[in-house]
Amino acid sequence: MTNGVSRFEVNPAAGMTPSTFTPMGAFKTEDKTEINHFYLNADNETKLAGVWECAPCREEIAAYPVNEMMTVVSGSVTVTEKGREPETFTAGDSFFIAKGTECVWEITETLRKFYFIAA
Repeated sequence: MTNGVSRFEVNPAAGMTPSTFTPMGAFKTEDKTEINHFYLNADNETKLAGVWECAPCREEIAAYPVNEMMTVVSGSVTVTEKGREPETFTAGDSFFIAKGTECVWEITETLRKFYFIAA
């Protein structure tokens, strides 16, 4: 893990690279763009932080794989936890999903977010 202070930029100077967190079958449009920039990748990937962007998609998640805190920079995502009403998050909203949560994750407008993950 790095020490000190790190600035997270919406458009990282080092750029964004393709990522594959989202299964191809989950994308809802011809746009299958998914890009990421890690600001932190520590302790054998058990702690991750960065900025991530993804085109519209929908995933039914039986058990969310990590604890994740997020802040939406742009776009929109609706998360529906099993047995609860859908919650929509847009620019400026921050939220947390606990590891093991059963939910539907649906990006309705290309999403860019800051995230911190603890596995």
